[in-house]
Amino acid sequence: MAAAAGGSSVLRAAQKFWQLPDDDLHALVKLTRQVDRVELKFIVPSSAHRRAFEMFGISATRARRQRVYYLDTPDRLLHRRGVVVRVRSTSGRPDDSVVKLRPVVPANVAPRLRRSKQFIVEVDAMPGAYVCSAALRTRLGPDDVRRAMGRRGSLHDLFSKQQARLLAAHLPGAGHIDDLAVLGPIEASRHRFRPEGFDRVLQAERWTFPDGSRLLELSTRATPQAAARTAARLSAVLRRHGLDLTGPQRTKTRATLDFFNAAPAAQRAGRTGRRPTR
Repeated sequence: MAAAAGGSSVLRAAQKFWQLPDDDLHALVKLTRQVDRVELKFIVPSSAHRRAFEMFGISATRARRQRVYYLDTPDRLLHRRGVVVRVRSTSGRPDDSVVKLRPVVPANVAPRLRRSKQFIVEVDAMPGAYVCSAALRTRLGPDDVRRAMGRRGSLHDLFSKQQARLLAAHLPGAGHIDDLAVLGPIEASRHRFRPEGFDRVLQAERWTFPDGSRLLELSTRATPQAAARTAARLSAVLRRHGLDLTGPQRTKTRATLDFFNAAPAAQRAGRTGRRPTR
């Protein structure tokens, strides 16, 4: 994504998506040279959800269904320490789990983690903000998440040994994965499409929270070298379809934690307490 590769005109066009102060823009350019990939994200204003579905031809019936859960201590200590723990089940696909560190400095990540094929360092960028994350993922069996959430399996069985070690370093005292609170489920649907005038796939991800409120995110991935060019083209596509890029933005993780922190106790679908071991 270096200016020498794309030119200052590309960066100026990308700024229509990023909308960052000059110092932050230069920091982002420098940061992307140290990561594995860049993911560009845009939260569609709630008033434009229906229009976005119609304009882009997003089909709810053809979307891939997911059920998403976050795990944290009851007092959200993991989040305050920059640790995101998420598990999800996906129709027609293996379940999966991720332990994510956010924010991170790429140079400070342990070499043994960077060498892992399941580990990735990426920049999540949206209008007005960006953050560098490091994620360690693992694939699960197709029914593992449902079993754990139904108390017929243990939460710790949803994580690899490497994930468990990474998570243990951030748990309080003698804390255990099975003692974490579960936040969810969030019902999600994912639809991939290629809009006219855009040279890569966009993913529309709609999350429905327990109270029926919804979040719609459009996203695409790029190599560090192609990030500025992709941001410029994404901005052009979104603006051409009448979407306002100046509204408030927040990550799905932040939206989820905000929801469950504010929800009445009766609405909190997450449960606490040690699950049975197998």
